[in-house]
Amino acid sequence: MEEHAVTDHERALKEIDAIRKLLSSKPRPVGWLERRERLDEVGAVWPVADDIECESVDCDGVRGELSIAPGSETDRVLLYFHGGGYCSGSIKSHRRLVTEAGRAARMRTLAIDYRRAPEHPFPAQHEDAITAWHFLRRQGIAAERIALGGDSAGGNLALSLINRLRAVGEPLPSCAWLISPWTDLTMSGSTLSSKDAIDPIIHKTYLDELADAYVPAGIKRLEPQISPLFAELRGFPPLLIQVGSAETLLSDATRLAEAAGVADVDVRLEIWPHMIHAWPVWNAALDDGRRALSAAGAFMRDVLR
Repeated sequence: MEEHAVTDHERALKEIDAIRKLLSSKPRPVGWLERRERLDEVGAVWPVADDIECESVDCDGVRGELSIAPGSETDRVLLYFHGGGYCSGSIKSHRRLVTEAGRAARMRTLAIDYRRAPEHPFPAQHEDAITAWHFLRRQGIAAERIALGGDSAGGNLALSLINRLRAVGEPLPSCAWLISPWTDLTMSGSTLSSKDAIDPIIHKTYLDELADAYVPAGIKRLEPQISPLFAELRGFPPLLIQVGSAETLLSDATRLAEAAGVADVDVRLEIWPHMIHAWPVWNAALDDGRRALSAAGAFMRDVLR
């Protein structure tokens, strides 16, 4: 009898099911410290590749980490903001993702450990982002040789940084790469309910808790610096948005792509079947994670060419 060949679809389902089991292998943490420790744990299951060079750096008071893979160009930089709802996530949890993204884009990376809520609510994260940007610029890196990247809340932060730079007339980065971006803190997206049963990570009650910790009382969540979905996007650099079909934040990504398109922004939207929130974090064991990074690397190389 002829042996059944495993299709790409079957392999993708098998691999993402293994990641789902990893995420559910322990009870969902409750406190901020426990959540941070758990995200660091599941994000760092697979270590950085042996040929990657990492170096801690002080970005004018903001902790960062530079990385470079063999063959990368040192005068081009991916400035990356990790996800975690502004309350968790770190350089450690996203190190494998960031370093492999740098390899795919053939450029150096700078990952930032911005301050986190609730200890440091808005706008602390935005101040750290602009500080890191100005640090790179003072190192002689031209704005058009910097790509921004971020997943989830990190995608929100990348968009908000572009909005802030444009508002004061500073040169903008070459492009932005956004994974599963959290763009609407009013939580009005339809997939928050329609995808709730299949998303193993993000649920509306969880997002409400994160937003309460991050946004100070008296600040409206419709404000563009809080919810960049509602920003005026005209004049933004090219955007690549990658999102999974099994995410409650799917509509945060699709509505952003639509708004960018209406504003004549060069925007590319990729919806990856069966993938969950920020799936490229687990690229070491997930072919679709590696493929997503390869696509992002090609996008950044093309824009910076």
